[in-house]
Amino acid sequence: MIAWSGRKKALMILAFIGPTLLGILLFNIYPISYNVFISFTNRNQYHPNPDCSTFLTNIIEPTCWPMFKESSGVSTPYSIQTPAFQNYINLVGQLFTGTGLLALLKLAICFVPLIVTAQVNKYYDRRLTRPVSGIGVWIIGLLITLLVVWVIDAAGAIASLQTGSDFFIVVFRTVLFVIITVPINYIFGLALALVLNTDYIKGRTFFRVIMIIPWAASTMFIIMSLVWQFFFRDVGVVNQILKVFSITGPTWLSIPTVAFGVIILVNLWFSFPFCFNIILGALQSIPADQYEAAEIDGATYWQQLMNITLPLIRPAVVPAIVLSAIGVGGFQMFGTVWAITAGGPSRGAGAPGATELVMVYAYKQVFQFNAYAKAGAFAVVIFIFLFFMTLYSLRITRITKGAYE
Repeated sequence: MIAWSGRKKALMILAFIGPTLLGILLFNIYPISYNVFISFTNRNQYHPNPDCSTFLTNIIEPTCWPMFKESSGVSTPYSIQTPAFQNYINLVGQLFTGTGLLALLKLAICFVPLIVTAQVNKYYDRRLTRPVSGIGVWIIGLLITLLVVWVIDAAGAIASLQTGSDFFIVVFRTVLFVIITVPINYIFGLALALVLNTDYIKGRTFFRVIMIIPWAASTMFIIMSLVWQFFFRDVGVVNQILKVFSITGPTWLSIPTVAFGVIILVNLWFSFPFCFNIILGALQSIPADQYEAAEIDGATYWQQLMNITLPLIRPAVVPAIVLSAIGVGGFQMFGTVWAITAGGPSRGAGAPGATELVMVYAYKQVFQFNAYAKAGAFAVVIFIFLFFMTLYSLRITRITKGAYE
């Protein structure tokens, strides 16, 4: 074989990864940098044009480049705000007032019982015997959490943060959406995977293929979402069925809580096949002799589920859950919400709609209100949050790596 010199190897590697690096620079690094720059300006519908005489603007603003340069128009050009962080202050400044910090502290205290519960459960997992089952520990932890929520008036803390803060309203609603949908998707997917992983069902392959259809159809999510919207219109399918039984159906998508529930239902329909396939693959990787040994020892189905199945599928399931939370089924949810409710129903002039999640809010700020700088600051904050969530998912992946080796 002909030995390659170090220089040739470097050139060959660069030939393969160079286009990728260039693509990342053009389509990721530059847009992120441009967005961060805009977040420090006062760019909006009244100041849409750049001031190309400014050095930094002349470098980063495409319309200032010679090949794209156009007339700047008659409006006052946008500029860096004074102070530069004014958009961020307007966005999250209320959270750092005395009232805001107290409310955040109350909400943080609500999670303390859950953290303690997780640590207690880990402690008992390392022991040969445990006085309380894992489910029992979590039930006790949840009851204590509910008590803490009631004692410190968490609802009042949330209400105080929502007053005058679009940022907290939208982020809190999105977090609530993720907290509800991700566990439901996991439980529903787990139940179906357990059923279709048994040897007693004829035609298992057919049913497994059928389960993938909602996920595959999600590639046409706009059309599928419009179908769901048709179900819940004032004269839609659901109300027509109720009319047969002489029941007057409500205006489903005009009621805030019901509209939010419809979004959760549609997301469940689109997302549960993903969890189903991940869990089914993990179940099929568990050696059958472990269940046979457990049956010989007299273990019940529930004991096998809690002590064999769930621990062994955890390395595959946990990263998938984290990724689904930060992906298009969680924080990046947009198309389904926009097609069904467009973020509505309205909660008043200027206030975010009842189903306005972070991506819908950002879209409206840019394309409806032309608040480019505000949307840029909002996008930067959400990007930082999702970036750390991604790092956390990578950490979980490293922790669970080699679990089956």
